[in-house]
Amino acid sequence: MSTPQRDLTRTTLGVLFIGVLIVSTLWVLRPFMAPTIWATMIVVSTWPMLRWFQARLWGRRSLAVLVMSLLILMLLVVPLMLAIGTIVRHADDIVAQAAMISGFKVPPPPPWVAKLPMVGERAAQLWEQAAAVGSVGLLSKLAPYADDIAKWFVSQAGSVGLVFVQFLLTVVLAALMYSDGERTALAVRRFGRRLAGVHGDNAVILAGQAIRGVALGVGITALVQSGLGGIGLAIAGVPFASLLTAVMLLLCIAQLGPSLVLFPAVAWLYWSGETGWGTFLLLWSSVVGTMDNVLRPVLIKRGADLPLLLIFAGVIGGLLAFGLIGIFVGPVVLAVAYTLVGEWIKLGEAEHKAIDS
Repeated sequence: MSTPQRDLTRTTLGVLFIGVLIVSTLWVLRPFMAPTIWATMIVVSTWPMLRWFQARLWGRRSLAVLVMSLLILMLLVVPLMLAIGTIVRHADDIVAQAAMISGFKVPPPPPWVAKLPMVGERAAQLWEQAAAVGSVGLLSKLAPYADDIAKWFVSQAGSVGLVFVQFLLTVVLAALMYSDGERTALAVRRFGRRLAGVHGDNAVILAGQAIRGVALGVGITALVQSGLGGIGLAIAGVPFASLLTAVMLLLCIAQLGPSLVLFPAVAWLYWSGETGWGTFLLLWSSVVGTMDNVLRPVLIKRGADLPLLLIFAGVIGGLLAFGLIGIFVGPVVLAVAYTLVGEWIKLGEAEHKAIDS
């Protein structure tokens, strides 16, 4: 009668020991978790590109790794660092530039605003207050928050210097993963197979496809939209075009789109009397703001055969739950859950068919 109790005690202590060991390991590796996840996402997304470079560099993996590391540094780290630095550096300049606009008068709210359900009366009241104080009053209220906005952005980023160190660490880890990627992928697949059999192996493969699909769909679309939007702003002569391009890049990555920057710029051009350039930027913005509806689904489908709604829910939900890195983590989690649930349903259907037969 005492043997089962001793076995239960040993099992309980063993589980507790394993749990403490896992928590301790994660705690020690906590400073490296974010760079490791970023490096994993980058390596999985760009692995075909590494193989392409290796085939054209005399089969030398070391040369291909060097080229890919430089590309990551130039195409990912440098633009994102410039975007963060530009936004933080020009936070006060935006308010200073806006303070020069003193002749603009806020029009009174149209009658239909007050008739909006639930929020109409409050919106009309705030609009009337804005019209009463004018642009100078609004800017005087917003000016004290410029420094707070800059401080908030830096605190969210962890400080530009720390982000730079994190990105450099990401590049180093990515280079190490590139150099020994096949062995690492085999180890992960073996772990998945040991954990859940063939379903675990399929989940690992689908996770990699989800990462690649999101990287293609979200990353490339964000770069194309923000780049074309920045070109349009520069041609139209909108001030702070580089700053606005950086803001558009972050908005596109966050799935908010470039229209939040482009259409206010169009309104500013019309208000400034630049009707021709305003019309040009309006047409340009209409194309740039809607091209993600075509480009993003095509790119996502090339990387992963998953429902687009699942990918978008993972991107937005992951962003809200985990921050910027959640753009990749969210779709992977949903893709793995989607696969496991689907396989579980298929297994149940197969068992029912076997019983019926």
